[in-house]
Order: sequence, then C-alpha cells, then structure tokens
Amino acid sequence: SRVRRRSPLAERPEPMSPLLEVAQISTIPSSEFIAALGGCYEKSPWVAERAHAAAPFASLAALASALREAVDGATDAERLALLRSHPDLAGKAALAGELTSESTAEQCHAGLSSLSADELARFTKLNEAYTARFGFPFILAVRNANKATIFAAFERRVTNSAAAELAEAVAQVHKIAWMRLNELVRPNPTGFLTCHVLRHTAHGSAAPRESRS
Repeated sequence: SRVRRRSPLAERPEPMSPLLEVAQISTIPSSEFIAALGGCYEKSPWVAERAHAAAPFASLAALASALREAVDGATDAERLALLRSHPDLAGKAALAGELTSESTAEQCHAGLSSLSADELARFTKLNEAYTARFGFPFILAVRNANKATIFAAFERRVTNSAAAELAEAVAQVHKIAWMRLNELVRPNPTGFLTCHVLRHTAHGSAAPRESRS
C-alpha cells in the first residue's frame, strides 16, 4: 500500500533552550545537573546523578565520559533496564504520541513519521522478532539515518548472538546520549584534541569533536 499514515511523530518538539557551557554544568547543584542532562540517557536520570560526582569537567568530552562511565559501571540489571527504557522504532508508543521529546525528534528526523502501511507492518514484525530474541527493544542512533539504513541494520542485527547484540545496543545508547548532549552543552572553544577523543575515534565510538581549552 502507498497510503501514508500521519503519526504523532510528525509534530516536532519546540526548539530547546540555548546551550549551556561546560563551565556552567560543572558548578551547578546535583538537582539542576540531573534536570539538565537527565534525558541524555532515555528515562534514566540516575546516569546523570552518578556522573555529577565527577564534576568539575575539563571539557565536553570529559562530561560525556563521566556519563558513559556511570552506565558502564552500573549493574547488569540497571543496564538492561536502561535498554528497556528505549521505545520501539515506529512502535506503539510512537503512534500514540507517548515518546519523550528527545525520541520524538530523533524518530521524526529519520523519517519515521511518514511510513506507508507496508513499512509500518515491516517495522512491527521486526520489532517483535528482535524483542522476542533479545529481551529488549532494537536501539539505533537514528538521528543521521533513514528508513533504508534502519531496515538494513535491523535485519543484520536480529541475527547477532545475544552477547554481541547486548554490546551493540549499549554502544548505540552511548551514541544517542552523545548526540543529545551536544544539543544541551556547548564544547570548549578552541585548542587541541584530547587523548580521550582520539581514543574513542580509533575505536569507532561516538567520537566527541571536542577541543580542550
């Protein structure tokens, strides 16, 4: 079918407030820090709460690293709960308009607000197969993706081993968080790339384009 279904995703969220500076984030109380960055990791403000203990932050990369380490240092049960906090792509929550503002913007940007009936049925089938196999939803940093690349990743990853897919899902969560963080916090002006940045780039992770003042 070529009939397009208009989704609640078609309603883009209002633009966010101006970016904060790393220096500001480094000095605000825990409650304000959590309020500002609690949405970087989907419905998991505990990540920001734990990362705040590492303040002050020398750079945006250092801030991202503190958030990442809070997740990597969490229990298996906490990481699984974090994965399960993510919504299905073009799933029931999206169709009902129940996504977080961050997820709404990301899925809309990827073109998931204008699916044909066939595309929606394909997403539903893949979502169900993936969740049945792994016990958590398919997670992909879709902000710079499109429907074709999402479908390709879906069909490739659903055949992964449980261990490989768990690692991939967590890596995608970190990439999503990095993209969200960049919409909230401004990197330091100019300088040189930190070893932290070069290390993450070499390993193919969400490489912060960060300079150190």
